[in-house]
Amino acid sequence: MNLEIVGVGGQGILLASKVLGGAALDKGLDVWMSEVHGMAQRGGVVVTTVKIGEKVYSPLIGHGDADVILGFEPVETYRAIKKASKDTWIVTNTAPIVPFTVSSGKQGYPKLDDIFESIQNVSDKFVMIDAKELAEQAGAAIAQNIVMLGALTATGALPLTKEDMQDSIRNNVPERFVEVNLRAFELGFKNARSQM
Repeated sequence: MNLEIVGVGGQGILLASKVLGGAALDKGLDVWMSEVHGMAQRGGVVVTTVKIGEKVYSPLIGHGDADVILGFEPVETYRAIKKASKDTWIVTNTAPIVPFTVSSGKQGYPKLDDIFESIQNVSDKFVMIDAKELAEQAGAAIAQNIVMLGALTATGALPLTKEDMQDSIRNNVPERFVEVNLRAFELGFKNARSQM
């Protein structure tokens, strides 16, 4: 299983990768992860590749070889579609994070409808989640990453169960944040299920 997780700094991509990888390790699977940070603390691009299987030899994913693209930001999801094929599950957050160059008026942000249409042209296995809204419903806007993991789990694309993922949240999230993250996971899961 080849997963590409993309977004911008501050979205909790590394924690999401840790939860995902932890669930796979707890199930006895082999896991490789690699991370690319581009000015992550300033809202720059963050890409994490996660490979899960019986035996994994490399963390790299070639063009068209991703089984899953999990996008925490719409433009970053669009940028990652070169890794997708018609069989790839693409799960994206619909809430944009506008970069400084856009908010300062130096650049424009693409139309969301155009972004989503382009992504749908790549794969019919496409789920859109307003992770910001769902995380706020759960009690913490910062839990958008776990909302996205819930949505991904609902697709059935992972070799992991809902319970595997919930156990990994309990094991990898600080104790005082576990309950809000479990609520966020459940809201993401139910929202994605309602779309399928």
